[in-house]
This record gives sequence, C-alpha cells and structure tokens, in this order.
Amino acid sequence: MAHQTITPTGREKPFTGDRMIVSKTDLRGTITYVNRTFMEVSEFPYTELIGQPHNIIRHPDMPRTAFRHLWKTIQSGEEWFGMVKNISANGDHYWVFANVTTDYRDGRAIGYYSIRRPLPEPLKQLATELYAELRRIETAEGMDAAEKWLMDQVEAAGFASYRDFMLQTYLKHAGQAGGEA
Repeated sequence: MAHQTITPTGREKPFTGDRMIVSKTDLRGTITYVNRTFMEVSEFPYTELIGQPHNIIRHPDMPRTAFRHLWKTIQSGEEWFGMVKNISANGDHYWVFANVTTDYRDGRAIGYYSIRRPLPEPLKQLATELYAELRRIETAEGMDAAEKWLMDQVEAAGFASYRDFMLQTYLKHAGQAGGEA
C-alpha cells in the first residue's frame, strides 16, 4: 500500500483515561505489531498498519528535530520520552506521551517498542508552542540549530537532560490530571 498524505482537520480526537497505545517496529521503523487501542485511536485497520513506516501517523505539526532526537536516542540504546501529536486516518489529531525503547532478542536489538499514554491537557499547549518554535528554527536555520535551541531550553529549565525534562514535566502534570493521564 502506498502511503497517502492525510489532510489535517484541526479537530482533536479524544484519547484519555488509562488506555495505552502499543506498537513494535523493526530497526528501520516499519510497524510489526499494534494493539487494538492503536487501531481504534488512529482509525487505521491492522492491514494498513503492519508493514508500513511508523511515520504513517506523523502529524505535519511535529518538528523533524523531535524525530531526529528520538532516533539518535534509541539508536544509542537509551529510552526516549516525549510529547507527540499524531494524525488519525481521517485527519483528526491526538496527543500522546510516548516512551520508545529497544526491543532485544538473545541480547541483540531487533526493533523498537513504544507505549503511548494520553498527554495531560496542560502539556498540549506547552508542546504546541515548543514545536511551533522548533519548526520555525528548522525552516530558518536548519535542524542542528533547532536541536541546539531545544537543548538550551532544557538546560535553562534546570534539567540535566532532555529525558529528565520530559519525564519530570509529564509526571508533574499527570499527577494533576486526576486520572486523565
């Protein structure tokens, strides 16, 4: 199946509660497994997900810098955490807090495993503003400049790493969400 460009509707699809979206990919990011929640929220049937690049659900509002950082992190064997805006098959969007980690078999990396939880409401605005600025910098100065700006923001906020920034920010707001995250 050829990957079609999906036109964003501007409507947010609710993704709340204690449900989790789960997927697995091979080392190149090709989907090898999705759970039922992934299919329900993305509105893609199983047959249109398996064998496709995971970026089939990438919303155009997401800066390339975020995924560049994700790939650098997971290819070094570390876990990645972050806020992600995805697009469903009908063009609606949904926000998640993602954790991506390496999937090993017999001590050898075979792919990646991702668990996504609902993003607490206050973090959607933070992510929207952060990602708009990253896209602006990417366009004006390139991805290296955008990544440097992002790391400068993490340091200015008093965090030792992007991972610490994401985890602490999520945990702070997840606790205030009253079960919605």
